[in-house]
Amino acid sequence: MNKQYYVYIMTNKINSVLYTGVTNDLKRRVYEHKNKLVEGFTKKYSIDKLVFYENYDDINDAIAREKQIKSGSRAKKISLIEEANNAWNDLYEEI
Repeated sequence: MNKQYYVYIMTNKINSVLYTGVTNDLKRRVYEHKNKLVEGFTKKYSIDKLVFYENYDDINDAIAREKQIKSGSRAKKISLIEEANNAWNDLYEEI
């Protein structure tokens, strides 16, 4: 079985703050964000809703994509989210 890597975007309850990350265990990582288990940006801004993710077989591809998304404008991130998840639903239960 090949290892999977995920690039993801999370937000807070009112969709005012966006966070982009990369992980090899999306369910665990989102759980950590939701339960505020890790100090930092997501805990400070109550970022706990998964609104977008992509998966990759290669960590280098995932990191490159994360950097691409992070360097883009907020408008580009919103467009990316709305193409896949127009209602901004929390996708945690489907992973």
